[in-house]
Amino acid sequence: MIDLRGRDFLKLLDYTPEEIRHLIGVAKSFKEKKKNREPHAYLKGKNIALIFEKDSTRTRCAFEVSAFDLGMGVTYLGPTGSQLGKKESIADTAQVLSRMYDGIEYRGFGQDIVEELAKESSVPVWNGLTNEFHPTQMLADMMTIDEHFGHVAGLNLVFLGDARNNIGNSLMVVCSKLGVNFTCCAPKELFPSPELVATCQEFAKESGAVIKLTEDPEEGVKNADVLYTDVWVSMGEPDEIWEQRIALLKNYQVNQEMMSRANPNAIFLHCLPSFHNTKTKIGKEIAGKFGLEEMEVTDQVFTSSKSKVMDQAENRLHTIKAVIYETLK
Repeated sequence: MIDLRGRDFLKLLDYTPEEIRHLIGVAKSFKEKKKNREPHAYLKGKNIALIFEKDSTRTRCAFEVSAFDLGMGVTYLGPTGSQLGKKESIADTAQVLSRMYDGIEYRGFGQDIVEELAKESSVPVWNGLTNEFHPTQMLADMMTIDEHFGHVAGLNLVFLGDARNNIGNSLMVVCSKLGVNFTCCAPKELFPSPELVATCQEFAKESGAVIKLTEDPEEGVKNADVLYTDVWVSMGEPDEIWEQRIALLKNYQVNQEMMSRANPNAIFLHCLPSFHNTKTKIGKEIAGKFGLEEMEVTDQVFTSSKSKVMDQAENRLHTIKAVIYETLK
């Protein structure tokens, strides 16, 4: 029997394949309850704190709605809403919040911050995103893939873009643990760290997954069941990087031609937000500066029937609810 009560949720490196699959199964159950409007306020009377040093739409909404559905109270502490690391140490913040709340979510910068919060906290701490890892997104991604194909093991997932970021890192981890063949398709300077690759290779030996790194997008997407990409410049990186990153990644854009090289039933995933048109402030700026109206994915692919990005976004709710419930019940 899998018992996750009192556990932190910081990175999937800390979780076994069985525990990951268990959380996805619980998420599916909660999705069904939500669909059927079945009340599930199982954690009534508990309260959680959400620390957001980086703004978010999906992560904040998913945590808040999950808490409300489970009958909990929520306090949101935005980028200017706490003294974390400024006037108050991470340790002091963790200990204070632990006296008032039953769980703490952190979304922000270095993985070391959320790790220290967890070390100093007496209640579960959940990683809503750090520079290095994004574990709640991975649960939603695997749930979405499973819903579409009926399984995840043995499928071929290709990530195109900056594979050193939290999404690239986390996808390689979860794929290697769940038996999904993972291809990193990127310029060599944007490959994940050799240390993390070596760690995931060991997981892959157990699960039967194959991990591949290639600079050739045409070769990389052959036989792909899932094409996955992310924005080319992550939150917190300076705007000056755009020119360099566009030059590096323009040939890795997920467009109709790229999709046609994948398997006929291949799907497209993106963790969002996405710059697939000029209907955002940044999209307009990039179009004005570089003449590029679509970046990591074209609007044609993003809005196509192969795109399952909105399923991913919805599944953030159900998987985050599963994490909260399983660690606090």
